[in-house]
Amino acid sequence: MNPLVLMMIMLTLITGTAITTFSSHWLLIWVGLEMNMLSIIPILTYKNNPRSTEAATKYFLTQATASMILMMAIILNLMLSGNWAALNPNNPIPPLLMTTALTMKLGMAPFHFWVPEVTQGVNLKSALLLLTWQKIAPLSILYQIHNSLNTTLLTLMGILSIMVGGWGGLNQTQLRKILAYSSIAHMGWMATILMYNPDIMLLNLIVYIILTIPMFSLLIINSSTTALALAQTWNKAPLMTASMLVILMSLGGLPPLTGFMPKWAIINELTKNDSIILPTVMAMLALLNLYFYMRLVYSTSLTMFPTTNNMKMKWQFEPKNQAYFLSPLIILSALSLPLLPLFTSWY
Repeated sequence: MNPLVLMMIMLTLITGTAITTFSSHWLLIWVGLEMNMLSIIPILTYKNNPRSTEAATKYFLTQATASMILMMAIILNLMLSGNWAALNPNNPIPPLLMTTALTMKLGMAPFHFWVPEVTQGVNLKSALLLLTWQKIAPLSILYQIHNSLNTTLLTLMGILSIMVGGWGGLNQTQLRKILAYSSIAHMGWMATILMYNPDIMLLNLIVYIILTIPMFSLLIINSSTTALALAQTWNKAPLMTASMLVILMSLGGLPPLTGFMPKWAIINELTKNDSIILPTVMAMLALLNLYFYMRLVYSTSLTMFPTTNNMKMKWQFEPKNQAYFLSPLIILSALSLPLLPLFTSWY
């Protein structure tokens, strides 16, 4: 792709997200989402092949459907309230439609089917954008209208997403699909806490992005897309293997790593609101995610030969991909738990 064209597409992507995030006018919010959706389509088909075209088509159809539902909710809200302001709607119908549309855009269960398929069909860099940047705009809208959302519906969708994100990743060997199901599970945690404390949802989003970027960066450097390719990484780059172990365990939410921070905050907040069964179920379902992370850790780090294998994989060229800011991101993904008291003082 022409660098100038790519720069324009990226600028449109960033601008669309910024317009949606900082607007309080429903029409501008919708326009920002459309800019965001249309600009990522060429990025998804960056390496043009039938699989990426299919993935981009699936993504477009799902997002366009969600956009139509959102526009219907906006028009209904305009008819009932008489203004375009993104305040909390009083009538229950527009928030219900908005929740449906935005959860479809986020890829939460039961609208999750497109996420693993699209992520698997595109290259690693596009998948990284899809699973991190594309979550910001819909979550910012949910953050603005969280007081009028249906608590029962959002909680059910959150629990279902955590369940699907855990079960779906159990039998996967494709790393992009595993990270897609991981994304679905994390969205479930964010949706569940949104009604009680939206600031913790923001904390969860930040931590999720901090963990996902170095994970994808390591896969991009090694050009690894399957668990088998990942299992051969240790022979070329043992330090990267150790880093991947730490990031995967942090994604699983093991203390004392950074990934434990949002889970701790969410369970603490739900318990404060006299909800005991919900966080218990969520913590138990999180073990499913931890299982497939630990399976990757086992195949990557815990099955090394006692001596260096001088034959295997030595013929490969040195990787040309550079991962900037990888070292600080790995440190952040492992050692940020002591910062939790600082975040708790904000909400």
